[in-house]
Amino acid sequence: MAAPVVAQAWKLLRDLALRSPLLAARSQVVQLTPRRWLNLHEYQSKKLMSDNGVKVQRFFVADTDHEALEAAKRLSGRKAPSQYPCAVQLLLLTLVQCFALSFISSVTLHAKEIVLKAQVLAGGRGKGVFSSGLKGGVHLTKDPKVVGQLAKQMIGYNLATKQTPKEGVKVNKVMVAEALDISRETYLAILMDRSCNGPVLVGSPQGGVDIEEVAASNPELIFKEQIDIIEGIKDSQAQRMAENLGFFGPLKNQAADQIKKLYNLFLKIDATQVEVNPFGETPEGQVVCFDAKINFDDNAEFRQKDIFAMDDKSENEPIENEAAKYDLKYIGLDGNIACFVNGAGLAMATCDIIFLNGGKPANFLDLGGGVKESQVYQAFKLLTADPKVEAILVNIFGGIVNCAIIANGITRACRELELKVPLVVRLEGTNVHEAQNILSNSGLPITSAADLEDAAKKAVASVAEK
Repeated sequence: MAAPVVAQAWKLLRDLALRSPLLAARSQVVQLTPRRWLNLHEYQSKKLMSDNGVKVQRFFVADTDHEALEAAKRLSGRKAPSQYPCAVQLLLLTLVQCFALSFISSVTLHAKEIVLKAQVLAGGRGKGVFSSGLKGGVHLTKDPKVVGQLAKQMIGYNLATKQTPKEGVKVNKVMVAEALDISRETYLAILMDRSCNGPVLVGSPQGGVDIEEVAASNPELIFKEQIDIIEGIKDSQAQRMAENLGFFGPLKNQAADQIKKLYNLFLKIDATQVEVNPFGETPEGQVVCFDAKINFDDNAEFRQKDIFAMDDKSENEPIENEAAKYDLKYIGLDGNIACFVNGAGLAMATCDIIFLNGGKPANFLDLGGGVKESQVYQAFKLLTADPKVEAILVNIFGGIVNCAIIANGITRACRELELKVPLVVRLEGTNVHEAQNILSNSGLPITSAADLEDAAKKAVASVAEK
């Protein structure tokens, strides 16, 4: 089983790169910030599902303890006075972020129990600790007053979990939801599968647990349905999956209907994955999506502007947000050798080989494709701003990337930024000979490398010399 840190990296790069075995072996010396390029809060994902007919818990979102208290009162059936300012604010907030309510003073939902959840872009909330001293980012209670008291110790304070930096991340919002009993938990996911050239339904009657463990210990409990993306999901496929998940009688039709609605949502929002765990059943005979993870296709941003506008960048490191302005993808590590690459797979390999040669990567910065000289300059500006960086290793494989553009960007950056740390460059691919001539004739102290192994050795050696 992969180490936690590597698991975090994999969540971040699951659509971009292959898992790196060497990082798994040496994960104890690396700390990755657990980010996906678009990561929605729980309430945002549930809002998307609710808007598309998928059954979720009833909930409100609050950004003050007063709003949390009023939400809890309404969920428990205790009417809030309509003249109370916080209630008015809550109505406006929930109209936008949750679900429309006609009149704030007339809503009675009668939840038996309420769950309060801190909204942060990290896992492990339940076992997290707040800077206020409160333990746990998820709390259950039957008393609305307790919700207000707990929210006061959550909102505005940092929550530290196993997936956050040591100092934690600031909680700006909480979700106040009805707590439903779950009589049975199953697992359901819809994802793009390259081997099938399209979407695949994956399900298991064993939900609420790590699906990888189920696949390893009980592979016969994993069921798949390949979907023709042109024809769409068939009723027979949804019914068969519902039955495989253990839904029978009226629940079978209800589960099949939810599966079809989830698939329609998957297509509508250009998702690469919609994972519901647990996809559960209540004692009252309702099929509910209790928790969901949605991954999006970054290439669809141009037609999913509303969804991408929900991206909460407040928890990112400032350098990540700065990199994003120039279409660069940055991941901070804890070493001292900066990695400047094109492609996440190449980035992971570069980190591996630096480790093999006794060094530690300080980060990796991914240029991607379609590179412009100005991006290279901005990349160097970001890298040199990190005080931990004692050397820079450039590792570019020019397929769609023109190595000459990279070389011009490097020489410009070295001159204008007056680079003070050793620079090792390995280029391969399109226009590599022209690029090598640009570097060698620049008169700058740039160390060229024949291959990746040579580049890593030279980068590590340059730090050791200092």
